[in-house]
Amino acid sequence: MMAHVARRFRVACYRVLMLCVFASGATGEAQLTPVTAKVELVATNEEKPASRGSTGATTDASNVAVWLTPLSENGTPRSAGTAPSGPAPQLIQRNKTFQPHVLMIEVGTLIQFPNKDPFFHNVFSLYDGKRFDLGLYEAGTTRSVRFSRPGVSFLFCNIHPEMSAVVVAVDTPYFALSDNKGRVLISNVPDGRYQMHVWYERSPVEQLKVLDHPVVISPTARSLGTIQVTDNRDFKLTHENKYGQDYVPPATTAY
Repeated sequence: MMAHVARRFRVACYRVLMLCVFASGATGEAQLTPVTAKVELVATNEEKPASRGSTGATTDASNVAVWLTPLSENGTPRSAGTAPSGPAPQLIQRNKTFQPHVLMIEVGTLIQFPNKDPFFHNVFSLYDGKRFDLGLYEAGTTRSVRFSRPGVSFLFCNIHPEMSAVVVAVDTPYFALSDNKGRVLISNVPDGRYQMHVWYERSPVEQLKVLDHPVVISPTARSLGTIQVTDNRDFKLTHENKYGQDYVPPATTAY
């Protein structure tokens, strides 16, 4: 009796194992090749990519946002899919900085803002995209904001003027930020027609709009090629506090 039960158990385990193998193989076959692109930063008033500075060091080409919005047959945008899921991304406050500096998300995503510094912070945004004010909150605590519409939100701390971050919320799941070498990798993009969009913090909005254009993704066309993005090397993000006034220097250096 025990031998019969043991044999049936082994057979059941084998069947489960084979189902897992077949499921894994099917998933691998259905997996889409990522859509790629290469970003080159072009310094203002220059005709060639600003790939190297005066010291010979390679320019950091990271944090260029690229996204693909699905188009219908008549060329109008259409729904990209379901609402975002998974763990909430974080914009961490640490060492008087936001980490990461640029965060790209799908519309509807909840972002957490944990305070990892040993003093108070405040996070606010009064610009395009999502407008909010989290108020003062102490070390070790976290507050959250759901970004419910597309747009670029510039974030600051009302206590520390040197702190800034950007949240790029897009109405599509097909997006990516470039790495420091300008490489872009967008996963799980089905074949079809899309409108390509590009955003970069140090690039004028009117020049970014010129980069918008329709693209076709197919099994043989999964590269967006080279994207040349204007880079204003003199860019400085200046801002006032959440009351529209200049920051007042703190009376103490404790924070």
